Amino acid sequence: MGVGMNELPQIPTQLYLISPLEVAGDFPERLERALSAGKSEDGDNLITAFQFRVKGVDQHEAADLAAPLQTICAAHDVAFIVNDDVALAKRLKADGVHLGQDDGDPRDAREELGPDAQIGVTCHASKHLAMEAGEAGADYVAFGAFFPSTTKDKGDAERPTAEIVKFWSELFEIPLVAIGGITPDNCKPLIDAGADFIAVCGAVWNGDEVAAIEAFAKQMR
Repeated sequence: MGVGMNELPQIPTQLYLISPLEVAGDFPERLERALSAGKSEDGDNLITAFQFRVKGVDQHEAADLAAPLQTICAAHDVAFIVNDDVALAKRLKADGVHLGQDDGDPRDAREELGPDAQIGVTCHASKHLAMEAGEAGADYVAFGAFFPSTTKDKGDAERPTAEIVKFWSELFEIPLVAIGGITPDNCKPLIDAGADFIAVCGAVWNGDEVAAIEAFAKQMR
């Protein structure tokens, strides 16, 4: 197993990158540039994890797409997390898996992936779901979408606010990931409320990834 999401405490809030659906072509080079941009001169790592999220491909193709990205993450001490698919995470010997509410029980994922796996659970805007995830052994909970997102449209779903971040960070030790439409311009209230990780996708990959990482760094360091 590689690095865990709880093993880089130097920065109060860190970035959790989520891949675009298209990770072929020049994406490995873009990931390398983004992760390099997240390293400070004094060795702090702004980026703690990368979530591999692809749809509509079989496990063999997904594994081929994942291989170079997993190597890049390992070289930068960034956890490689597989979205939704416990079997793929096990095949890749990934650092962990992220589960939606319909993707299985964290206990089963733990049994499959072992005690060192990082298991995260989507909890939308629900404190109850987050507490259930914690009781089931999740390593982190994810609230969102905080803002409108082109990555995963939740339509009229209830949006969490910075209040739920503050509530969770003050009462629970399980790390919190804030997700959904987060940009350098709107992330500060979530950071100030105590988010451990800010999950970002479009804000990084829809433009210049290095400029985006640097813009986030100004808000987070």
